[in-house]
Amino acid sequence: MLDNKVSNKNTEELILKAAEQEFMTKGFDGARTTSIAEAAGVTHAMFHYYFRTKDRLFNRIITDKITILVNALMISVTDREQSLDRLIKNIIDRHLDFISSNPDLPHFVIREIYSNPDKVKVLLDKLVINAPVFFNILQDKIDRSVAAGICRHIDARMLMLDIASLNVLPYLASPIVNSVLNNCMANGKQFVEMRKRENFDTIMRKLKP
Repeated sequence: MLDNKVSNKNTEELILKAAEQEFMTKGFDGARTTSIAEAAGVTHAMFHYYFRTKDRLFNRIITDKITILVNALMISVTDREQSLDRLIKNIIDRHLDFISSNPDLPHFVIREIYSNPDKVKVLLDKLVINAPVFFNILQDKIDRSVAAGICRHIDARMLMLDIASLNVLPYLASPIVNSVLNNCMANGKQFVEMRKRENFDTIMRKLKP
């Protein structure tokens, strides 16, 4: 029984990994279940046994991705007693770690928002549900820091938009960035650590009173 469960889980993970690559590179419309099954090393019948339809598989991948992102951001603000600079650093680091682990996701999301808006509604809905709690915690920390003379006032939503823009842009424009900046993203780990420091410094300069 245990071996069957492990086998089933491994097969499911192989299909999910193959499907993610197929969706990210070809989009929902261009993805083919036969290609996914072949890349996963399973029969088309086995693919349908696990996920039934392309829509169902797409929703699973999108839900998994957004759950990871939401959890990472919420963990960043869990400790309400942490200093503002530590809070900002945690948000930048965790968000950038997520983006760097999913470098094709920004292109994919932008493409699907315009070509298949209904398909990414599950992603947007989950963000909308969790956003108020996240922004309230962040705004409270900002307001308390303003009262203490630590930083100037800023809308938490605009601050997060600044952070997301700084973190996402290099991946959204990676062909241009690499061409102009001498293939600077080739060493992924080094690039991420550099961007974390630069983005943190940029945001903290913006927050100076």
